[in-house]
Amino acid sequence: MPENQYACQCSCGETTFSVQGSPLLRCYCHCTICQEFNQAAFADISIYMAKNVVLPSPESLEYKAYRPPPAVQRGKCKSCGSPAVESLQIPLLAKLIIIPSNNLHQDCVIDPALHMFYHSRVSDIDDGLAKFNGYWKSQAAFGHKLIVSLLSGRASPK
Repeated sequence: MPENQYACQCSCGETTFSVQGSPLLRCYCHCTICQEFNQAAFADISIYMAKNVVLPSPESLEYKAYRPPPAVQRGKCKSCGSPAVESLQIPLLAKLIIIPSNNLHQDCVIDPALHMFYHSRVSDIDDGLAKFNGYWKSQAAFGHKLIVSLLSGRASPK
């Protein structure tokens, strides 16, 4: 495997993929869709440029869009049903891949930057991170952090 490329997998190990370098951003999403998809109080997710991810074989995943328009395609492992990868296409930006942080190789995990959709939280979290409520404030905060990461050169593997 090339330098700065890391093997990753779902919780059962059947769905495997690799990433190159560190993610652009890590955050906690408390939206009801992430709660349902992850079967958890919130999603701990890391964001990569699609060009830095070698996706799992399509036959190992089952994709679902939870709301129209389907900007996010969410893929679960067909073997264990756990979240594996998500694909996000934002107009005017490159394609992004969202990976549950616990699926990443430990050397790829970075500190989280924020909580978004905190108004949908199941319980309070006292961790000192910025917390954003509401759809537009959450989207704006996520977008701002993502653009800062892109402009700082984090999109290129180190």
